[in-house]
Amino acid sequence: MKKTIRIGTRSSELALWQANTVSNQLIYLGHETEIVKIDSIGDSVLNKPLYELGTTGVFTKNLDVALLNDKIDIAVHSLKDVPTVLPQGIVQAAVLKRGLHHDILVLKDNEEFFTQKTATIATGSLRRKAQWLHRFPHHNITGLRGNVNTRLRKLEENDWNGAIFAMAGLKRIGLLPDNLLKLDWMLPAPAQGAVMIAALEKDTELLEVCAELNDKETEMCVGIEREFLNKLEGGCSAPIGALAMIKDEELKFKGALFGLDGKQKIEFSKAVPVNHTTDIASFAASYILDRGGRKLMRKIGEVEKDINIFSTKNLSIGQKSALNQEIGTDMSDFITIRFNRLKTAVVKKPIKHVVFTSQNGVEALSDSFMADELDFEHIYCVGRRTKRLIERKIGKVAHVENAAGKLADYLAENIKGEEVTYFCGDKRRDELPGILDKAGITLNEVIAYKTLLSPNKLGKKYDGLLFFSPSGIESFLSENIIGEEVAFCIGNTTATEAKKHFKTVIEAKLPSVESVLNSVNAYFSK
Repeated sequence: MKKTIRIGTRSSELALWQANTVSNQLIYLGHETEIVKIDSIGDSVLNKPLYELGTTGVFTKNLDVALLNDKIDIAVHSLKDVPTVLPQGIVQAAVLKRGLHHDILVLKDNEEFFTQKTATIATGSLRRKAQWLHRFPHHNITGLRGNVNTRLRKLEENDWNGAIFAMAGLKRIGLLPDNLLKLDWMLPAPAQGAVMIAALEKDTELLEVCAELNDKETEMCVGIEREFLNKLEGGCSAPIGALAMIKDEELKFKGALFGLDGKQKIEFSKAVPVNHTTDIASFAASYILDRGGRKLMRKIGEVEKDINIFSTKNLSIGQKSALNQEIGTDMSDFITIRFNRLKTAVVKKPIKHVVFTSQNGVEALSDSFMADELDFEHIYCVGRRTKRLIERKIGKVAHVENAAGKLADYLAENIKGEEVTYFCGDKRRDELPGILDKAGITLNEVIAYKTLLSPNKLGKKYDGLLFFSPSGIESFLSENIIGEEVAFCIGNTTATEAKKHFKTVIEAKLPSVESVLNSVNAYFSK
């Protein structure tokens, strides 16, 4: 590579140590580097514990944005701070050899307080708080935020008995004190002590460079820990600890979920051969969930939620984690899709122009035909995810837009007087047919699937409701009475329908689930 590699990092002393470590390794390999400092939400808001900051990835999001906007080439993170689901287009390029994974207690004076009736320990981590209270239920826990230097200073300034830190962080910047206790009994955060490099998925040349810094053993261990965290649907708001270690061709894994007050603990541990680790994270998470973990996770999720929303579509773990953590989320599918069995005559001849405005149309077509049975010359669609699905199951997409109206405008300008086959649902309400008709384009609609209402009566009041189609609104109204809820809508067609019923309607900037979630975050952070 000829260009200078721009390394994005937070500006704390520890973050700069990590970035400079990566820089030095890249320089050793013959590359030029430049450090670019970008502070995070977690660095600027210090008066709240992490689990109340209201966003996932509080230490990584600004670096993600810088990557996607070509402000930096790679981002360097403490891997324990990175959400288990990375933003679209960003991938884990490398994990450096892991440092010390232990938590430690830095003592204010000495250990005599352990013989007393009570003590005060400082930490901003729910995981550390829960484990400490599990072992010392008579102690008090006080919040502690800020970078390593700030937290050490606060310990000196207050009458606490001690504060809990990650051992690796203090050692890396030369601040490891003599008066400490290594907490061997405390399970670390998944990937604690590991440094991760993130890069753009499309930058294959840079990914090859970063791969030279990757430590395979560390990658395996922290990968298992993070998969365990993901399967439990945990994050900063859940007291989850995990540790995987390899010794003598054997991987030893231990994971646990705690109640917020430390009274409950559900633990799993197992040793397996290194070449049989594929399912251990999933098995461990299922073990914990099946033994009370689901109930405990629900209880954790219900704590201190001042804002509550309901999604009329089930969200994935990654999508749910994109919502501010101060927002409580319930969900259920208010519509179901039933694919029609399409006749061979529909596709028996070559079709010049084909349109899809949803993933449902693609799935319905794929349910009836194999890719080699389809002969489409030009495929057009709405949405990047629909495009990826088409190219995986059918063939190359000629053009994509982010809304049906915009796609119709494009077709009206570029294929006037021709015929288009549109694979759609029985309740489609988009503006595409009208625009094409005005342009003299013949539209052959194939009803590929049916939309069935599947309403639920909500048992409590919500601040916001998420709608992803006019049919979702119809289904909701069939069982529920509208109050003061804000309706968050995926696109103009859905928003237009919502405005007939709701006082406040927020239309997402883009017709995607992620954009709807972003509009929720923006509205409730005002």
